[in-house]
Amino acid sequence: MIKTLIIDDSSADQRIDRFLKRNFQNLSQSFIEKNLRKKNILLNKHLTKSNQIIKVDDKITIKNFSEEIYQKFERKKSNLTINKSLITNFKKSILYENDNFLIIDKWSGIASQGGSNIIISIDTIIKNISENYNLVHRLDKETSGLMIIAKNLKYTRLFGKLFKSQKLKKTYLAICDGMPKLKESYVDLNIKNNSDKVIKTQTFYKNLSYNNKTSLIKFEPQTGKKHQLRIVAKNLGCPIVGDIKYNLNSNKHKENLKLNAFMLEFDIEDNQFKITSSIPKDFTDYLKFKDIKFNSKTI
Repeated sequence: MIKTLIIDDSSADQRIDRFLKRNFQNLSQSFIEKNLRKKNILLNKHLTKSNQIIKVDDKITIKNFSEEIYQKFERKKSNLTINKSLITNFKKSILYENDNFLIIDKWSGIASQGGSNIIISIDTIIKNISENYNLVHRLDKETSGLMIIAKNLKYTRLFGKLFKSQKLKKTYLAICDGMPKLKESYVDLNIKNNSDKVIKTQTFYKNLSYNNKTSLIKFEPQTGKKHQLRIVAKNLGCPIVGDIKYNLNSNKHKENLKLNAFMLEFDIEDNQFKITSSIPKDFTDYLKFKDIKFNSKTI
Protein backbone atom coordinates (compact mmCIF):
# COMPACT_ATOMS: atom_id res chain seq x y z
CA MET A 1 0.00 0.00 0.00
CA ILE A 2 1.25 3.48 -0.87
CA LYS A 3 0.56 6.43 1.41
CA THR A 4 1.33 10.07 0.69
CA LEU A 5 1.72 12.67 3.42
CA ILE A 6 1.64 16.37 2.54
CA ILE A 7 3.55 18.62 4.92
CA ASP A 8 1.56 21.51 6.37
CA ASP A 9 2.76 24.61 8.19
CA SER A 10 2.70 22.96 11.61
CA SER A 11 5.04 20.14 10.53
CA ALA A 12 7.49 22.05 8.33
CA ASP A 13 11.12 22.95 9.09
CA GLN A 14 12.13 19.73 10.80
CA ARG A 15 14.14 16.67 9.79
CA ILE A 16 12.22 14.00 7.93
CA ASP A 17 13.25 11.28 10.42
CA ARG A 18 11.95 13.33 13.35
CA PHE A 19 8.69 13.96 11.51
CA LEU A 20 8.24 10.24 10.94
CA LYS A 21 8.99 9.40 14.58
CA ARG A 22 6.51 12.00 15.78
CA ASN A 23 3.78 10.49 13.61
CA PHE A 24 4.47 6.75 13.83
CA GLN A 25 5.28 5.34 17.23
CA ASN A 26 7.08 2.10 16.34
CA LEU A 27 9.65 3.46 13.90
CA SER A 28 13.27 3.14 14.96
CA GLN A 29 16.08 5.24 13.51
CA SER A 30 17.58 2.19 11.81
CA PHE A 31 14.21 1.31 10.22
CA ILE A 32 13.86 4.84 8.86
CA GLU A 33 17.45 4.92 7.54
CA LYS A 34 17.03 1.53 5.86
CA ASN A 35 13.75 2.44 4.16
CA LEU A 36 15.08 5.78 2.99
CA ARG A 37 18.06 3.99 1.39
CA LYS A 38 15.78 1.40 -0.24
CA LYS A 39 13.52 4.18 -1.59
CA ASN A 40 10.54 2.87 0.35
CA ILE A 41 10.24 6.37 1.76
CA LEU A 42 10.61 9.19 -0.76
CA LEU A 43 10.54 12.96 -0.48
CA ASN A 44 8.92 14.63 -3.48
CA LYS A 45 9.42 11.31 -5.34
CA HIS A 46 13.18 11.42 -4.80
CA LEU A 47 15.72 9.61 -2.65
CA THR A 48 16.53 11.59 0.48
CA LYS A 49 18.56 11.41 3.68
CA SER A 50 17.26 11.23 7.23
CA ASN A 51 18.51 14.72 8.11
CA GLN A 52 16.73 16.39 5.18
CA ILE A 53 14.62 19.37 6.34
CA ILE A 54 11.03 19.17 5.11
CA LYS A 55 9.11 22.21 3.91
CA VAL A 56 5.46 23.22 3.50
CA ASP A 57 3.77 21.28 0.66
CA ASP A 58 6.53 18.67 0.48
CA LYS A 59 5.20 15.20 -0.24
CA ILE A 60 6.43 12.15 1.64
CA THR A 61 5.58 8.91 -0.14
CA ILE A 62 5.64 5.68 1.88
CA LYS A 63 5.65 2.80 -0.60
CA ASN A 64 5.55 -0.04 1.96
CA PHE A 65 2.89 1.51 4.19
CA SER A 66 0.81 -0.74 6.43
CA GLU A 67 -1.22 0.06 9.53
CA GLU A 68 0.67 -2.63 11.44
CA ILE A 69 4.15 -1.28 10.72
CA TYR A 70 3.33 2.41 10.63
CA GLN A 71 1.20 2.61 13.73
CA LYS A 72 -0.06 6.09 14.45
CA PHE A 73 1.78 7.76 17.29
CA GLU A 74 -0.46 7.85 20.36
CA ARG A 75 0.44 10.37 23.00
CA LYS A 76 0.22 8.90 26.48
CA LYS A 77 -2.08 10.98 28.60
CA SER A 78 -1.17 11.55 32.20
CA ASN A 79 -3.40 9.90 34.78
CA LEU A 80 -2.38 12.52 37.31
CA THR A 81 -5.28 14.60 38.56
CA ILE A 82 -4.48 18.30 38.76
CA ASN A 83 -6.01 20.22 41.63
CA LYS A 84 -8.64 22.67 40.33
CA SER A 85 -7.05 25.51 42.30
CA LEU A 86 -3.79 24.99 40.37
CA ILE A 87 -5.65 25.12 37.06
CA THR A 88 -7.34 28.32 38.27
CA ASN A 89 -3.98 29.81 39.30
CA PHE A 90 -2.54 28.94 35.92
CA LYS A 91 -5.40 30.52 33.99
CA LYS A 92 -5.18 33.66 36.14
CA SER A 93 -1.44 33.84 35.43
CA ILE A 94 -1.91 34.14 31.66
CA LEU A 95 -0.85 37.63 30.55
CA TYR A 96 -0.99 37.08 26.80
CA GLU A 97 -2.44 34.38 24.55
CA ASN A 98 -2.97 33.78 20.85
CA ASP A 99 -3.48 30.69 18.67
CA ASN A 100 0.21 29.73 18.77
CA PHE A 101 1.59 30.56 22.21
CA LEU A 102 0.81 32.04 25.60
CA ILE A 103 2.84 33.87 28.21
CA ILE A 104 2.23 33.30 31.89
CA ASP A 105 3.34 35.14 35.02
CA LYS A 106 4.67 32.13 36.95
CA TRP A 107 4.25 32.27 40.69
CA SER A 108 7.08 31.41 43.07
CA GLY A 109 7.05 27.88 44.50
CA ILE A 110 6.07 25.84 41.45
CA ALA A 111 8.66 24.06 39.31
CA SER A 112 8.75 24.55 35.56
CA GLN A 113 9.26 20.85 34.90
CA GLY A 114 9.19 17.55 36.76
CA GLY A 115 12.22 16.07 38.52
CA SER A 116 13.26 14.50 41.80
CA ASN A 117 10.44 14.84 44.36
CA ILE A 118 8.46 17.06 41.96
CA ILE A 119 4.98 15.79 41.12
CA ILE A 120 3.19 18.91 39.93
CA SER A 121 4.86 21.47 37.66
CA ILE A 122 3.94 24.00 35.00
CA ASP A 123 4.69 21.28 32.44
CA THR A 124 2.26 18.91 34.18
CA ILE A 125 -0.46 21.55 34.13
CA ILE A 126 -0.07 22.45 30.45
CA LYS A 127 -0.01 18.79 29.37
CA ASN A 128 -3.27 18.39 31.29
CA ILE A 129 -4.74 21.17 29.12
CA SER A 130 -3.26 19.97 25.81
CA GLU A 131 -0.61 17.41 24.86
CA ASN A 132 0.48 19.81 22.11
CA TYR A 133 1.61 22.49 24.59
CA ASN A 134 5.37 22.71 25.20
CA LEU A 135 7.70 24.65 27.46
CA VAL A 136 10.23 26.64 25.43
CA HIS A 137 12.35 27.72 28.42
CA ARG A 138 12.36 27.29 32.19
CA LEU A 139 12.53 29.26 35.41
CA ASP A 140 13.80 28.04 38.76
CA LYS A 141 11.07 26.84 41.11
CA GLU A 142 11.62 29.84 43.42
CA THR A 143 11.74 32.42 40.60
CA SER A 144 8.57 34.27 39.63
CA GLY A 145 7.79 35.93 36.33
CA LEU A 146 7.34 35.45 32.61
CA MET A 147 7.34 32.08 30.90
CA ILE A 148 6.50 31.29 27.28
CA ILE A 149 4.47 28.20 26.38
CA ALA A 150 4.14 27.15 22.74
CA LYS A 151 0.86 25.61 21.63
CA ASN A 152 2.24 23.68 18.68
CA LEU A 153 5.42 22.20 17.28
CA LYS A 154 6.01 25.03 14.82
CA TYR A 155 6.17 27.70 17.52
CA THR A 156 8.16 25.42 19.83
CA ARG A 157 10.84 25.38 17.15
CA LEU A 158 10.52 29.09 16.36
CA PHE A 159 11.05 30.06 19.99
CA GLY A 160 13.89 27.55 20.24
CA LYS A 161 15.64 29.36 17.40
CA LEU A 162 15.05 32.76 19.05
CA PHE A 163 16.62 31.59 22.31
CA LYS A 164 19.53 29.87 20.55
CA SER A 165 20.32 32.94 18.43
CA GLN A 166 19.91 35.25 21.47
CA LYS A 167 17.23 37.25 19.68
CA LEU A 168 14.87 37.15 22.63
CA LYS A 169 15.72 39.76 25.27
CA LYS A 170 15.11 38.82 28.90
CA THR A 171 15.15 41.31 31.75
CA TYR A 172 15.10 40.22 35.39
CA LEU A 173 14.71 42.21 38.58
CA ALA A 174 16.37 41.13 41.81
CA ILE A 175 16.49 42.49 45.34
CA CYS A 176 20.01 41.91 46.63
CA ASP A 177 21.89 42.25 49.91
CA GLY A 178 24.61 44.88 49.56
CA MET A 179 25.73 46.79 46.51
CA PRO A 180 28.03 45.90 43.56
CA LYS A 181 31.23 47.96 43.19
CA LEU A 182 30.17 49.28 39.78
CA LYS A 183 26.72 50.69 39.12
CA GLU A 184 26.51 48.80 35.81
CA SER A 185 28.71 46.42 33.86
CA TYR A 186 28.96 43.15 31.96
CA VAL A 187 29.99 40.05 33.89
CA ASP A 188 31.78 37.24 32.07
CA LEU A 189 31.67 34.21 34.34
CA ASN A 190 32.50 30.53 33.90
CA ILE A 191 29.92 28.31 35.61
CA LYS A 192 30.20 24.55 36.13
CA ASN A 193 27.15 22.44 35.27
CA ASN A 194 26.09 19.22 37.01
CA SER A 195 28.73 17.21 35.13
CA ASP A 196 31.48 19.73 36.04
CA LYS A 197 31.66 21.03 32.49
CA VAL A 198 32.62 24.72 32.43
CA ILE A 199 30.03 26.93 30.70
CA LYS A 200 30.84 30.50 29.68
CA THR A 201 28.14 33.00 30.63
CA GLN A 202 27.67 36.72 30.10
CA THR A 203 25.33 38.97 32.03
CA PHE A 204 24.64 42.71 31.95
CA TYR A 205 23.53 44.30 35.21
CA LYS A 206 22.54 47.74 36.40
CA ASN A 207 21.92 48.84 39.97
CA LEU A 208 18.61 50.72 39.78
CA SER A 209 18.34 51.79 43.40
CA TYR A 210 20.09 51.36 46.76
CA ASN A 211 18.94 51.94 50.33
CA ASN A 212 19.31 50.29 53.73
CA LYS A 213 22.15 48.02 52.54
CA THR A 214 19.88 46.63 49.82
CA SER A 215 19.97 47.02 46.04
CA LEU A 216 17.37 46.65 43.33
CA ILE A 217 19.31 45.30 40.35
CA LYS A 218 18.31 44.77 36.74
CA PHE A 219 19.90 41.72 35.09
CA GLU A 220 19.94 41.00 31.37
CA PRO A 221 21.44 37.54 30.77
CA GLN A 222 23.05 37.12 27.35
CA THR A 223 23.25 33.37 27.95
CA GLY A 224 20.81 31.10 29.76
CA LYS A 225 22.43 28.71 32.21
CA LYS A 226 20.92 27.20 35.36
CA HIS A 227 21.19 29.55 38.38
CA GLN A 228 23.20 31.98 36.24
CA LEU A 229 21.83 35.19 37.79
CA ARG A 230 21.94 33.82 41.32
CA ILE A 231 25.61 32.87 40.90
CA VAL A 232 26.45 36.20 39.24
CA ALA A 233 24.79 38.12 42.09
CA LYS A 234 26.82 36.13 44.64
CA ASN A 235 30.05 36.84 42.70
CA LEU A 236 29.21 40.56 42.66
CA GLY A 237 29.13 40.44 46.45
CA CYS A 238 25.40 41.09 46.64
CA PRO A 239 23.51 37.77 46.73
CA ILE A 240 19.77 37.76 46.09
CA VAL A 241 17.50 38.03 49.12
CA GLY A 242 15.80 34.71 49.90
CA ASP A 243 18.36 32.61 48.01
CA ILE A 244 18.96 29.69 50.37
CA LYS A 245 21.64 28.21 48.07
CA TYR A 246 23.87 31.22 47.36
CA ASN A 247 23.05 33.76 50.08
CA LEU A 248 24.82 32.98 53.36
CA ASN A 249 22.70 35.49 55.32
CA SER A 250 20.40 33.06 57.13
CA ASN A 251 18.16 35.91 58.32
CA LYS A 252 16.98 36.34 54.73
CA HIS A 253 16.07 32.68 54.19
CA LYS A 254 12.56 33.21 55.53
CA GLU A 255 11.89 35.38 52.48
CA ASN A 256 10.82 34.07 49.07
CA LEU A 257 13.56 34.36 46.46
CA LYS A 258 13.43 37.98 45.30
CA LEU A 259 14.09 37.26 41.62
CA ASN A 260 11.50 38.10 38.98
CA ALA A 261 11.60 37.43 35.23
CA PHE A 262 10.25 40.89 34.58
CA MET A 263 10.29 41.53 30.82
CA LEU A 264 10.41 39.66 27.51
CA GLU A 265 11.04 41.39 24.20
CA PHE A 266 11.07 39.56 20.87
CA ASP A 267 9.97 39.61 17.23
CA ILE A 268 8.30 36.54 15.79
CA GLU A 269 6.85 36.24 12.31
CA ASP A 270 6.96 40.03 11.81
CA ASN A 271 5.15 40.74 15.09
CA GLN A 272 6.83 42.64 17.93
CA PHE A 273 6.20 41.73 21.56
CA LYS A 274 7.12 43.43 24.80
CA ILE A 275 5.52 41.82 27.86
CA THR A 276 6.09 42.77 31.50
CA SER A 277 5.38 40.85 34.68
CA SER A 278 3.05 42.04 37.39
CA ILE A 279 5.63 41.83 40.17
CA PRO A 280 4.45 39.69 43.12
CA LYS A 281 3.31 41.35 46.33
CA ASP A 282 6.11 39.91 48.51
CA PHE A 283 8.61 41.56 46.14
CA THR A 284 6.99 45.01 46.24
CA ASP A 285 6.39 44.73 50.00
CA TYR A 286 10.11 44.12 50.56
CA LEU A 287 10.98 47.16 48.45
CA LYS A 288 8.63 49.26 50.60
CA PHE A 289 10.13 47.79 53.77
CA LYS A 290 13.60 48.88 52.61
CA ASP A 291 12.23 52.20 51.32
CA ILE A 292 13.54 51.49 47.83
CA LYS A 293 11.90 53.43 45.01
CA PHE A 294 10.87 51.52 41.90
CA ASN A 295 9.37 52.78 38.69
CA SER A 296 8.70 50.01 36.13
CA LYS A 297 8.52 52.59 33.32
CA THR A 298 12.24 53.34 33.72
CA ILE A 299 13.33 49.73 33.08
